[in-house]
Amino acid sequence: MNAAPADQIRLLEVQALDSRIQQLDHKRHHLPEHAELDRLNADLTQLRDLLVAAQTEESDTAREQTKSEQDVDQVRQRAARDQQRLDSGAAASPKDLENLQREIVSLAKRQSDLEDVVLEVMERRETMQERVQELSHRLESVQAKAVEAETRKSTALNELDAEGSKAVKEREIVAGSVPADLLKLYDKLRSQQGGVGAARLYQKRCEGCRLELNITELGEVRAAPADTVVRCENCMRILVRTADSGL
Repeated sequence: MNAAPADQIRLLEVQALDSRIQQLDHKRHHLPEHAELDRLNADLTQLRDLLVAAQTEESDTAREQTKSEQDVDQVRQRAARDQQRLDSGAAASPKDLENLQREIVSLAKRQSDLEDVVLEVMERRETMQERVQELSHRLESVQAKAVEAETRKSTALNELDAEGSKAVKEREIVAGSVPADLLKLYDKLRSQQGGVGAARLYQKRCEGCRLELNITELGEVRAAPADTVVRCENCMRILVRTADSGL
């Protein structure tokens, strides 16, 4: 295949733009914010689960406290009625009086025990309320970090998209000036060779595979007419000769 030296040089410009587009795409998919958001979202999921569990336990404890306080109130009311009967002299016999006094003592003990239960439940509820508050603050903090990271990610992606669009347009213009058959060969090689279809021959070294040409290969390249499209014997990429090729 033959192509004017200027067209071969422009092919290097196309390659540079393709490499830039590829780099931008790689950077787009490997922004540090992606991993940061994955970690933050995992933390958010865990914190939400912990918060729901803590809120549920606090709610259950609140119901338990209400029930315990109602039990205390019932015992207190019953003891008040018994005390009222005792004070009014309603006990008809010494035995009734003794039973009434015994029940008042028993109710006082029962009330004291139930009040201890209420205190224990209140302490557990207070602990759970503090836990809910702590988890809520942690959740808000991580949510704020996630919002900030998402903003940074969006800004970075917008900048990369703008730069990528500019490179694509430049690539279309430059590629439009390259002969169709040369561009077709380049695109084919680029797809086969990891995104690099053309490389400069610099100081006797192919910049595609980074290997130096041996004496025989250099002689063949040196002898080839300027419009001949030569290929690297090692990587088979299009080898573009310049003033710095070392021939």
